Amino acid sequence: MPFVPHATRTVRVSRVMFKVLLALVPAFGVYCWLWGAGVLVQLLLAVFTALLAEAAMLRLRGRPLAPSLGDGSALLTAALLALAMPPLGVWWLIVLATLFAIVPGKQLYGGLGHNPFNPAMVGFAAMIVSFPSQMGQWGSPLSPLSTAEQIRWIFLRTPPAGSFDALSSATPLDALKTGLLGGGEVSRLVASPLYGHFGGAGSEWLGLAVLAGGLWLWRQRIISLRAPLGLLCGLLALALPLWLVMPERFASPGFHVLTGATLLGAFFIVTDPVTGPTTPRGQWLFGFLVGALTYLIRVFGGYPDGLAFAVLIFNIAVPLIDTLTRPPAFGQAKGARR
Repeated sequence: MPFVPHATRTVRVSRVMFKVLLALVPAFGVYCWLWGAGVLVQLLLAVFTALLAEAAMLRLRGRPLAPSLGDGSALLTAALLALAMPPLGVWWLIVLATLFAIVPGKQLYGGLGHNPFNPAMVGFAAMIVSFPSQMGQWGSPLSPLSTAEQIRWIFLRTPPAGSFDALSSATPLDALKTGLLGGGEVSRLVASPLYGHFGGAGSEWLGLAVLAGGLWLWRQRIISLRAPLGLLCGLLALALPLWLVMPERFASPGFHVLTGATLLGAFFIVTDPVTGPTTPRGQWLFGFLVGALTYLIRVFGGYPDGLAFAVLIFNIAVPLIDTLTRPPAFGQAKGARR
């Protein structure tokens, strides 16, 4: 026989990370088209900080630099943070988020493969708890600001005349939550230019670009669809009935899918093989619970988007989920567990 039928080719971590980064290219392209080159500035700041923090921690731990710096995991964390953070946020915000992601979120646990929490979500959650005002200043899509004006705003906080709204407007989720708390109705609130056809203006196109990248990863057999579909089912299980019963109080399911970090979380966060369950049923359950809690925090909690908190909370429960959903060993009675 020319090959052993049960043997599989070795899958290098760096190759998987490269494909995931490649899948994010459409999202960055749409992001730059809508919000400008400031997104690339955030990406460069995150990449530089991630590599520097990773190298410093590896040196302190007495570990070789090349394997960890070359596996692409730090670059992926930086890219996810650049997509999740405000595109025109002040420069130190993305730097702090990346430091939190790499140092306490990853390296203090022993590096890639040992971290129980998703590093990008650690960095994002730390920032939204510590600096909610800065994290809420998202900016408007298709603003007339030049690249130079965006760079000056990111590093010097010098706004061009008459452009403050384009630089510091709230996210669609935040604006909707604030409007509903003030007694507004969904139909009137979503008539604002801040919203598009199904979600936030611009963010619905960004969500579709993320979806395209996620489906390509599935076609490449890098991820399965169990956790992503579980997340969408968990979110829709709450969003659909509430919208059908009280459409003026609760936004449509399509709005929640195409706005915020829903699709980014579905295809690039809950599919993390390190911090997610390993059993098929566990991946469905993990995704469902994350999606349901994300919706509850969005609608009833104190934060406009609860994906990061939902992911981190159920990262803690992954060992329990794996234990409860582990199939019985061959020859073991069904339902019996060791």
